[in-house]
Amino acid sequence: MIEDVQRYFIDGCGRCPRFASDACSARRWAEGLAHLRQICIDAGLEESLRWGHPCYRFADRNIALVGAFKGDFCLTLMDAELLDDPDGLLQKPGPNSSVSNVLRFTSKAEVIRLTPAIQGFLSAAKTNAEAGLRPGKSAPAPLDLPQELIDALDADPALAEAFNALTPGRQRSYAIVLNTAKTSATRLKRIAKLTPKILAGKGANEY
Repeated sequence: MIEDVQRYFIDGCGRCPRFASDACSARRWAEGLAHLRQICIDAGLEESLRWGHPCYRFADRNIALVGAFKGDFCLTLMDAELLDDPDGLLQKPGPNSSVSNVLRFTSKAEVIRLTPAIQGFLSAAKTNAEAGLRPGKSAPAPLDLPQELIDALDADPALAEAFNALTPGRQRSYAIVLNTAKTSATRLKRIAKLTPKILAGKGANEY
């Protein structure tokens, strides 16, 4: 197998006789793979090589894996059980799989069309990784919400309703972002800036 992630996008993974030939799946889907790669990099993920494929990491966790096959290319999302997928975009990798965690493509245009959804998945996965959430893990410790956020929720029923409707990972993302502020004034400024995201049902790190 290859030892350099850059070479994957030029010659493929090195696992089969089609390696470094025009028949290689990585070459066939080169444009779409390049766009997927850029989305992951723009999301602030660290690029590395795992199992002969490009892997994207955050907070010491694998977030996503890029792959190419004869019939399509894909983005596999780790710990996808924790992700919201209201549009049912994620597919099972095989008939015997219990988890839907794969986005499959047959053109660069499909990647472009789904770019907002991909960005949302990656952002949510980053939030979950930063919060230490894992599928099947026991319930996390209670949220340590700063008093400024508690006061803001108490003063605005609509904001409180929107915050309570967030997934645990998204709620925790706000606790993390606000608790890193050293002063109450800074926390209040961050709350004002983040309020539209809460009302939109997004996590603190989502676009």
